[in-house]
Amino acid sequence: MAFTTLKDLGIDSPYKKEKYDNYINNQNRTDALNAALDPNKKVKGISVFDFDDTLAQTKSNVLYTMPDGTKGKIDATQFAAQSADLEAQGAIFDFSEFSQVIDGKKGPLADLALKRQGKFGSGDIFVLTARPQASDVAIQKFLKEIGLDLKIANITGLADGTAQAKADWIVGKAADGYNDFYFADDALQNV
Repeated sequence: MAFTTLKDLGIDSPYKKEKYDNYINNQNRTDALNAALDPNKKVKGISVFDFDDTLAQTKSNVLYTMPDGTKGKIDATQFAAQSADLEAQGAIFDFSEFSQVIDGKKGPLADLALKRQGKFGSGDIFVLTARPQASDVAIQKFLKEIGLDLKIANITGLADGTAQAKADWIVGKAADGYNDFYFADDALQNV
C-alpha cells in the first residue's frame, strides 16, 4: 500500500512527525554510510546549488510576525542566518513573497551550473533552497529563462533556513547512492 500523506502513516501530531523525521534521518545515515563503505561502488555525481545569492539574486523577502505583533521582513541571506533564532523567539513566517522570484538576475554561480549542464546534462543538478516548496515553479521558470533546464523534482524547497535541514537532505542523497558531491551555498554554515 502506498502512503501519500503523513496522516496515512498515522502521523497526526508534531511529536509523531518529529519521531518519523528522526527515523528517516537515521535510516538515511545508515544507508549513506553503507554506500560509502562499499569499495566497488561506481562514482555517481551530483551538483547541488542553493538558489538565493548562489544561482540567483532576487528582491524576494520572508515576512514574519513576532508573538508581540511586531512585523518584519528579511532577505534570503538574513533568513539563512537568522531564521532559527527568530523561530526560537516565536516568529511566524509568511513565505508568500519568498515563493516568488522577484526581480531575478543571474547569481554568482549560475554560469558554473550552466557549464555543468553542458558537460553532464541536468539530470543530477539540484536546487536546494530554504525557500518553501511552493517556490519550485517560480524557480524553475527563472532558471529556464537563464538557460538552466531542471525538472521540477530537482528543486527542493525546505522552508527551513537551518544548516541541519540541508545536511539531512544531502545525507538522503548519499543514501540514494550519490558519492561525488559538488555543493554550493552562500551561507558558510550550510557548507
